[in-house]
Amino acid sequence: MSGTETLIPYLKEKKNEAQEPTIIVDSREANSAPKIVKGLRERGANVKTETLEKGDYVLSDECAVERKTVHDFVYTLTRRYLFEQLFKLKDAYPKSLILLEGYLPIIYKFSRIQPVSVWGAMFNLAKNGIAIVNTTSYKETVDFLYVAARQEQIVEKRAPTVHPIKKVETTSDAQIYFIASLPNIGKEKAISILKSYQTPLNALISVDEWPKTVYGLGPIISMKAKEVLNTPFKG
Repeated sequence: MSGTETLIPYLKEKKNEAQEPTIIVDSREANSAPKIVKGLRERGANVKTETLEKGDYVLSDECAVERKTVHDFVYTLTRRYLFEQLFKLKDAYPKSLILLEGYLPIIYKFSRIQPVSVWGAMFNLAKNGIAIVNTTSYKETVDFLYVAARQEQIVEKRAPTVHPIKKVETTSDAQIYFIASLPNIGKEKAISILKSYQTPLNALISVDEWPKTVYGLGPIISMKAKEVLNTPFKG
């Protein structure tokens, strides 16, 4: 957090009540956690469901959430695919996080998994930039997702965007991933851009022409892409 940032956006009462966030929910997650979907809609969120390659909830073009119960989290540790799954998610969404739902101290009741293994896994995720949030019930999960989505979309002005998870099986997959990683593009728009311009290089050279040649792309999207392409890197 820089010196110019404060907690004021989190503390102020809501303004513009008509502004509500859109949360994209994986269709499988929506089927297995209908209370969360219902709770989000009751809070006023616009919930859209679609099949996501990774992650359960997309809150912005930079933030996605993987939800697991404490039991599921511990179980995945025995299957060795948790880290690969979450690191791929972080490749597509820099602010990826895992939401653990349930009573965390229950890990001391498991017989097959030692608590030290659970804490070690959580530390490994944290040190690799994947935040961990613990909620004790689906109601707390609803509250967290709603507030986080409002912060990303209403305060930070970031639109929820589905990005493809990086795949390198073919050159076409790499091209789609490359273009889709630009702000507010996503997989479907990336495919449309590539169909119009054939190569990523042609697309980037012609970014000013996107609103005229690619259906669904307006000047705001092309302007954000130009900002990414032309702004000097400040690492």
